Amino acid sequence: MKGFDCATPLTAKTAVLFAADGFQFAARYLVPASSWKALKREEAEALNKAGIDIISVFETTADRALGGRAAGLADGATAVQVAKQVGQPIGSCIYFAVDFEARASQMATVIEYIRAASEATPDYTTGVYGSYAVIEAVYAASACSHFWQTRAWSYGKVSDKANIYQYDCGPQGLGLTLNGIGVDLNESFGNEGAWNNMKAKEEEPMLKVEDANKIIKLLKAVYELSPHLEIGRLADELRVASGQPKENS
Repeated sequence: MKGFDCATPLTAKTAVLFAADGFQFAARYLVPASSWKALKREEAEALNKAGIDIISVFETTADRALGGRAAGLADGATAVQVAKQVGQPIGSCIYFAVDFEARASQMATVIEYIRAASEATPDYTTGVYGSYAVIEAVYAASACSHFWQTRAWSYGKVSDKANIYQYDCGPQGLGLTLNGIGVDLNESFGNEGAWNNMKAKEEEPMLKVEDANKIIKLLKAVYELSPHLEIGRLADELRVASGQPKENS
């Protein structure tokens, strides 16, 4: 799946342009609204409406992960607040950035940061953005469940743990310009934890489970008075309409 990340907020117009270019996801910053690079609800809705899924990433400063556990807990709590503000659905992923070349001597602190961020975001899955070494170390420590690797500081290696790979940051690592926006290019290998509220709405059952089951209960009462195979079929149609599995073959 083709995607990009950027710091510049996108408009409905630029979202449509990126969608026309074949981009399927955009990684944007899940940081407080006071930040110039913050994703806001209006932008999220514009992206989703254009058919572009969103990857949420939390980053304030490049080396924030060196704050360890205390920083992870604080950033996780902030990320959850912002996620709710922009409408990010529960169960999708929030990535936390390690946007520098973390050395072996720093890795234990980085891992504690990611583990704490994961603890602070129980309603969401948690991911890490970083180099090959970061991805491998955080995976080995089981500190989170999703992994976004950057080409930077990876020395040509691509982790088989990566869900997303940032493969092009421009000729000097300063990004590329597409549709007037500075971007980095990414590829998803699957299970990246992206979200799209428009798709979620399309997939919502038309009938509530509790309403369907009340009707099914009435149908069962009718069946006891006058057994008929058609009643079983209708009950299954109600189960499907409310997102439940069929019971009758």
